[in-house]
Amino acid sequence: QVQLVESGGGLVQAGGSLRLSCAASGSTFSTNVMGWYRQAPGKLRELVASVTSGGSTNYADSVKGRFTISRDNAKNTVYLQMNSLKPGDTAVYYCNLAHNFGSYWGQGTQVTVSS
Repeated sequence: QVQLVESGGGLVQAGGSLRLSCAASGSTFSTNVMGWYRQAPGKLRELVASVTSGGSTNYADSVKGRFTISRDNAKNTVYLQMNSLKPGDTAVYYCNLAHNFGSYWGQGTQVTVSS
């Protein structure tokens, strides 16, 4: 089993920044993909960004140039630096860890961007 604990959400004005963190514990395995997804009210959950254990990254078009995902393998932690936030970024953000034996989710953290 894998446990994911997220932190860093909150309320911010448009144009502001937030940094999300997600610490993983348990059977994380050395080869995995960690990512951030988000779900706004009435919408499907969507990928925001992901990073492999080797450091390869992938971003949704809507956040390219504004968000940066990174990870610290020694700490089993993934980060999402969010800059130039827009009201459209308002959602619950979920951390995900996936490896050959399963996919795991955090409890979610609310990000609200006011205009």
